[in-house]
Amino acid sequence: MDFNSLLHGDLKSLIQTIGYIGVFTMILLESGLLIGFFFPGDSLLFTAGFLASQGFFDITILAIGTFIAAVLGDSGGYFIGHKFGRRLFNRENSVLFHKDHLKKAEVFYEKHGGKTIILARFMPVIRTFAPVVAGIGSMHYSTFIIYNLIGAFLWAVCISLAGYFLGTLIPAEIADKFIILITLGIIFLSISPGLYHALKTKESRNKVLALLKLKK
Repeated sequence: MDFNSLLHGDLKSLIQTIGYIGVFTMILLESGLLIGFFFPGDSLLFTAGFLASQGFFDITILAIGTFIAAVLGDSGGYFIGHKFGRRLFNRENSVLFHKDHLKKAEVFYEKHGGKTIILARFMPVIRTFAPVVAGIGSMHYSTFIIYNLIGAFLWAVCISLAGYFLGTLIPAEIADKFIILITLGIIFLSISPGLYHALKTKESRNKVLALLKLKK
């Protein structure tokens, strides 16, 4: 099993293969270490919680482990931003780093302040770069860690528990059919804020259309 399985939608099989360590590592990397922005955190957590309801994971271990990973990931992102500061904006783009993501997180942070660390948990890509921006800015770590703990609980723990409790309501013999539909729904909800932002004004819609034409 590799990431090709994930890209083809076989998230359940991927999670079963990588187990606890794989899930915790993916949450850690996505939470703020710059290189995990492409991981499907929301659907990963929900599906793992769902699998826990089917006996594959222990929900207590899963919830505690993902919470710790999320907190450590965001803290790592904060210290990356604190150490390297504005120099990150001068870094060249690569497969695992895009300055545009950092700039979007900065704009979001300027608008929402400290609450960004909580809100960004539910926004793919932004959640990876938000703690980095907080470290670059003037937020003290003592303030950051409070937002970090709250955000990690609401995201990692609550989404895992949501998957778990929904799974307990669905008969095991039809669980597979539901998990595919639910995962697709979560992925859609995850990308919907970005789609809304990209299409909410005529100017932004024109930019998207122009980009599509260039790709053709």
